[in-house]
Amino acid sequence: MSRSWGRQDAATIVAALVLIWLMPLLISTYTLTVLVIYGMLALSLGLIWGFGGILCFGQAAFFGLGAYTYAIAAINVGESTLPMILAVIVPALFAALLGAMMFCGRLTDVYLGVITLVVTLILFKFVNSSAGPQYVIGEARLGGFNGIPGFHTLNIPGQPDEYIWGDALYYVCAVALLAVYFLVTWLLRSSFGRIAIGIRENETRVSLMGYDVRARKTILFAIGAAIAGLAGALFANWGEIVTPGLFSLGQSAEIIIWCIVGGLGTRLGPIIGAAGLAYLKFLLGQQSLIDNTLIMGIILVLFVLFLPKGIVPAVASLWKASFGRRSGRKPAGRRHMRRVDSANG
Repeated sequence: MSRSWGRQDAATIVAALVLIWLMPLLISTYTLTVLVIYGMLALSLGLIWGFGGILCFGQAAFFGLGAYTYAIAAINVGESTLPMILAVIVPALFAALLGAMMFCGRLTDVYLGVITLVVTLILFKFVNSSAGPQYVIGEARLGGFNGIPGFHTLNIPGQPDEYIWGDALYYVCAVALLAVYFLVTWLLRSSFGRIAIGIRENETRVSLMGYDVRARKTILFAIGAAIAGLAGALFANWGEIVTPGLFSLGQSAEIIIWCIVGGLGTRLGPIIGAAGLAYLKFLLGQQSLIDNTLIMGIILVLFVLFLPKGIVPAVASLWKASFGRRSGRKPAGRRHMRRVDSANG
């Protein structure tokens, strides 16, 4: 089993490196960078929803917290190393506190979704109304609906004047996504990940087996928030400005659509769904004939009706049906029937 997993991991790394190298030949690195960041953001929700069974409508809150934390810290610190670390820690701590309150209250999926959505809208309202001079953290002004521009962008650790931008930023984001992907893979293969999947399938049974379901769901929720915070910090470096739109309802809805279209319960599905739909939105944004929101809504309805499992599970099933390994051994049922026939004959 370990050798099989090792071969799969090696094949994944090789395929990912080839894609990282080839994609700039087809799409500009500026566009690719944001697609990679969105893929990481979708993977964060795919982890807690697809594998943990935690329906979260507030992943945009952690994404925005990561971006704002980075921008505020970068203005005060003057370089990017500590701000990047804080952009991961702050959303994780916020999610841990929020998750502890929700899971200790034993809320059902519907109430979890409502509370996370309300928290996102509260953050959006607060940040949007923080234009006054009193909304200052150190040397950073929140800026209200104008956001925070002009902060120090990503640099080589220990060298504040050596900026990472353009093609280099794309490769940094791509490698970060690959690292997060394997971190999620390792987590899901561990006992913690297997128990998390068990909680998704039957929370009561796992609780009766003696596991602390509330603590494990809180930790998984915080890990997903940390990944979303990292994506937010990278997005801040890509856009060089953070605005309240990061907390918007539209952003929250898009993340959910990415996961549904790509395929819940898979690691690759949310990444493909995010990159594909975000690129489609980018192409549609170059014209004014069709509304982007209408197209996204139609895509969601079509997938829910005709491809509810998403792209990746559907492609995997088609691949197995067409090119799956055909064993020379007969099915057990047929062998048994032949033995019965020969005995009766």
